[in-house]
Amino acid sequence: MQLVAIIVSLVLTVVGVALLARAIGQFVRYFRLGQPVPAGSRTDNPYQRSVTLVKEFLGHTRMNRWGIVGIAHWFVAIGFLTLPPTLAQAYGQLFQADWTLPVLGGFLPFEMYIEFIGAMTVIGIVVLMVIRLLSLPSKAGRKSRFAGSTAWQAYFVEYVILTIGLAIYVLRGLEGALHHVDGYQASYFASYPLVLAFDGLSTATLQNLVYLVAMIKISTSFIWMIVVSLNTHMGVAWHRFLAFPNIWFKRNATGETALGALQPMTSGGKPIDFSDPGEDDVFGVSQVEHFSWKGLLDFSTCTECGRCQSQCPAWNTGKPLSPKLLIMSLRDHAHAKAPYLLAGGGKTMEGEEKASAEQLKDVPASALAEAERPLIGTAEEGGVIDPDVLWSCTTCGACVEQCPVDIEHIDHIVDMRRYQVMIESSFPSEAGTMLKNLEKKGNPWGLAKKQRLQWTKEVDFEVPIVGKDIEDLSEVEYLYWVGCAGALEDRAKKTTKAFAELLHIAGVKFAILGGDEKCTGDSARRLGNEPLFQELGMENVATLNAAFGEETDDEGNVTPESRKPKSAKKIVATCPHCLNTLANEYPQLGGDYEVIHHTQLLQHLVDEGKLVPVTPVEGIITYHDPCYLGRHNRIYTPPREIIGKVPGLRNEEMHRHKERGFCCGAGGARMWMEERIGKRINEERVDEALSLDPDIVSTACPFCLVMLTDSVNGKKNDGKAKESVQVVDVAQLLLDSVKTPADPAGEEKSESEPEPEPVK
Repeated sequence: MQLVAIIVSLVLTVVGVALLARAIGQFVRYFRLGQPVPAGSRTDNPYQRSVTLVKEFLGHTRMNRWGIVGIAHWFVAIGFLTLPPTLAQAYGQLFQADWTLPVLGGFLPFEMYIEFIGAMTVIGIVVLMVIRLLSLPSKAGRKSRFAGSTAWQAYFVEYVILTIGLAIYVLRGLEGALHHVDGYQASYFASYPLVLAFDGLSTATLQNLVYLVAMIKISTSFIWMIVVSLNTHMGVAWHRFLAFPNIWFKRNATGETALGALQPMTSGGKPIDFSDPGEDDVFGVSQVEHFSWKGLLDFSTCTECGRCQSQCPAWNTGKPLSPKLLIMSLRDHAHAKAPYLLAGGGKTMEGEEKASAEQLKDVPASALAEAERPLIGTAEEGGVIDPDVLWSCTTCGACVEQCPVDIEHIDHIVDMRRYQVMIESSFPSEAGTMLKNLEKKGNPWGLAKKQRLQWTKEVDFEVPIVGKDIEDLSEVEYLYWVGCAGALEDRAKKTTKAFAELLHIAGVKFAILGGDEKCTGDSARRLGNEPLFQELGMENVATLNAAFGEETDDEGNVTPESRKPKSAKKIVATCPHCLNTLANEYPQLGGDYEVIHHTQLLQHLVDEGKLVPVTPVEGIITYHDPCYLGRHNRIYTPPREIIGKVPGLRNEEMHRHKERGFCCGAGGARMWMEERIGKRINEERVDEALSLDPDIVSTACPFCLVMLTDSVNGKKNDGKAKESVQVVDVAQLLLDSVKTPADPAGEEKSESEPEPEPVK
C-alpha cells in the first residue's frame, strides 16, 4: 500500500506542477495580447492598492453583503490559503505514517488552528453546496443566479474541496490513534471522535490507512491542479488565484468600484485626440484583442457566481443581457482565439489578415474558426455578443457593485458600443434622433435654447441668469445646473421650480446659465458617441470656467493666474446624470468643480433651520434610489433624511433599495430607446413599489421621475393602481411641507451643521 501511495502521489505531483507551470505561462502570454492601459492608471499608489487588496480579501467586504454565503466562502478561502501545511504533512506521512511537521508539528496553537479552520472549511463548503443545490436553474429557472454557469466545473471544485477537507480530518483522527492520544485533548478538539473511532485498530492497519488517506488527499489536490491547468478558462477555479491581481489592478487604488466616471477612449494605451486622431488609432472594441490586458484579466477572473446576473435589471425583465454570461462569452472567445493571436494572427481595420499562411499553419482549426467570428453579431452571424445583449444595458452599475472580484462590466460594454456607434453606425434607430438633436440644438429634444428659460417665467421670483442679470458667479453662492430634462420636460420642470423656490425661501443666492447651458453629454457617452460627448463637454467646460470668472488662453486652457480653487466653484444639480458628468467626468476635460446634488443641499438647509417642514404630508411613501445618485455616487442618506423630516409620512423601503436598488430603465441612453424585449424595467420597478400600497412614490432624478410616472399612469388606466398615488421628487415633497405662514428664512444659521459634502 505504501509503495503504491508514494508512486501515485509523486506521479500526479510531477504532472500537476508541470501543467500548472505551463498554464501560468499561457496566462502571461494571453494577458499580453491585450492593449496597454494609460501609464500609471493601474499601478499608482501601490501601498494603497495593497491595503485595498488585504481589506477586500480578509474582510471579504464584497462577499459578506450576501450574509451566510459570504461567511461560508470566507472560511473556504482562508482554508485554501492556510491549510497547505497539511499537504506537506501528507507527503511526509507517505514515507512514515507517524511523521509530523518540524517545529509546527505538536505546537498546540498550530494544531488547534488546523482543527478549527479545517472544520470550518468543511462546514463552509457544505453550506455553499447546499445553497447551490437549492438554487439550481432546474428549480428556479431564470431567477437562479447560477443559470448559464458551467455546472460541472462548480461541482468538481466543490467536491474536491470537500474531499480534501474530510481527508484532513480522517488523517487527524488516524494521527491521534497512532500517537495513542489518551483522553480528550485540545489539539484534537474537533477530530477527537475520529480518534476514538480508530482507537483499537492495529498499528499496521493504522499505518496503511494513513498511506491511503494521504494518497487520496494528495491525489485529489493534484487531479484538481491538472484539470484546472488544462482548462485555463475555468474561472470558478482560477478566480482563487486571479482575483488577487484583479483586485490589486482595479481602477481605483482606494477601493471604490469602477462606477461614476467612464474612462476616456484610448488607443494603444494613450488617450485619443479627436481633433487630430492618429492614423493607427482604434476606436472602441471590435475584436477581443482590442480590450486592454485588464479586460482580459477581468474575463478570466469571473467565478460564474451570478451575483451580477441576479441584480441586473435587464436579466430580471426577460432580456438577453446577463453580465455574467457576457463576461463568460468574452472569456471563452478570447481563450479559444488565443492560439491564433499568439501565432501572429489578427485583422487590420480594413479586415485584412496580418499574419501569413505560413505563420498560421500550426494553429488549430478551432482557433481559426473562432477568429472568424464577429465580436458583435447575431447567432446567425456567429457573433460572440448579440446586439440585443449590448443595447439592453442601462449602465445602472448593479453588476459592478455586486461583483466579488471587481470586474468592470460597464467599461467593457461601453467600449464595444463605441465601435458600433463610431465605426459601424450600428445602434437602435431611435437613439439617432437623440444624437442629431444634441448635435444641432444641444439637448435631446431638439428644442430651441430660449425654451430653457421658460420655467423661470412660471415662478413668482427672479431667477438670475449669468451674463444677463449678473456678470459672473462670484455674486452668488451656487450655480444651479438645471439640466435638459429640468428645463424642458414638463414633469421634471416641477422639480426645477420646487427646488428653485426652496432656495428662494431659504435665502440661498443662486444663478443659472439659461440658454448657454447645453446637455452634459451623459447619454451620448454611454451610447458610445465619445466625440459628441467631448464636443458638448468642452463647450460646457468653457462656459462654466468663464461663468466662474476664469480666463482661458488661445488653446482654451485656464490661465494659471485666473484659476480658482475647486471650493470656489460650487454647482448644485437636480439630475444625477448631470451631477455625475460634471463632478466625475468633466475633470477629464479640464473642468474641476465642487458639485452636490439638490437633496444634499436641501438636507443641509433643513438641518440648519433655513427650511422647516411643518405641514404634514399624510400617507405611506416609498423612495426609489436613482442608480446614478446611489450606486454611482454613493448618495443614499440625504433624500431619506428629508423624507424623515416631513411630518405625516411613513417611509416603507422597497425590497431592492440602496446598493441593491433596481433601475428605472432610463440609464445608459435607454431613455431614448424603445424597450421591445421582455417586461419594461420601469413596470417591474413600479410593481415592486405598488406592492407596498404607497400613497407617494418618491425619487430624486428627472429620468426616474419620467419613467416611474409613465408606468404608474399606465397602471392607473388599467385599474392596477389607485388614482391617488403620486410620483414626486423629494424637493416637491419638501416644498409642500415648508410652504406655510411661518418664515423659516429668518432663523439663525446653526454653526454646528457641516456643509454638504460634494461628489468626489
